[in-house]
Amino acid sequence: MRETPRPQGTAGDTGSELPLHRPGRAFAHTTGASGSGTPHRSDGRPPHTPRGARQTGPAVRSGTTPPVPERAALLVSVVSGLLALFALTTWQIAADGPLRRLDERTGRALVGHGPARLTEFLADLGNTQIALPVLGCAIVWSLLRGARREPFTAALTMAAVPLLVVPLKDWVARPGPLTDATGYYPSGHAATAAVAYGAAALLLAPYVRRAWMMPVATVLLTGATGIGLVLRGYHWPLDVLGSWFLCGLLLLPLGLSRRKPLGPGVGPGLSCRSRRRSSSRMPSC
Repeated sequence: MRETPRPQGTAGDTGSELPLHRPGRAFAHTTGASGSGTPHRSDGRPPHTPRGARQTGPAVRSGTTPPVPERAALLVSVVSGLLALFALTTWQIAADGPLRRLDERTGRALVGHGPARLTEFLADLGNTQIALPVLGCAIVWSLLRGARREPFTAALTMAAVPLLVVPLKDWVARPGPLTDATGYYPSGHAATAAVAYGAAALLLAPYVRRAWMMPVATVLLTGATGIGLVLRGYHWPLDVLGSWFLCGLLLLPLGLSRRKPLGPGVGPGLSCRSRRRSSSRMPSC
């Protein structure tokens, strides 16, 4: 019985030769580039990379802490700046510093300027009878859109205004521009306008098409209130500025807690069924 002849390339093969390369297939291990015979992967890396030699990323190094996010650094800068400005203003007024004397000269020069009816109307924008209903409507609207945490934070922020402003008024005991009565720093009307209109803008911004209009409206309303208070002689300029610095700090938690809605006209607390009804392009829940 005759033996079947083997292929010429495999007859007498002892396993010492490398396997033939087949087109379209990659070798799991090849000889090293240095010719040392050390097996390497097809991508040039060793088959077993030690854990300590692995690269985790270009920005992370062994033994170092990750860098501080830009948002956190910006937040720290804003808080530090507002605190420094408020502390400087309060110190100058309480200690009868040069800024207070300059502020009083400027205030006396500005009192009585502008149309009386217009400046009175602008000053009245800081009344609780006007500012609080605006904030209340914004809170109700955000609650109807499904928000829960943001309206609660806005209400707490507004409640914190008299708790902070009234003790400061009693402690500084600054007289007003047209009266010897004390308790004019910081301005309660300016603080009420800044927090009410600022919080309302933060609550409504996620649900309007042009969100940039909300901070613009806040700046216009609070600025107009401060101008009216100074021109009518109800407060010194630094009374208004000190309130703005303080209220900027109060509004920061609300600005950080604000969330974007899940879609156009959709509140963050609506159910998946409501989201699918409002927009067919939204992802499935």
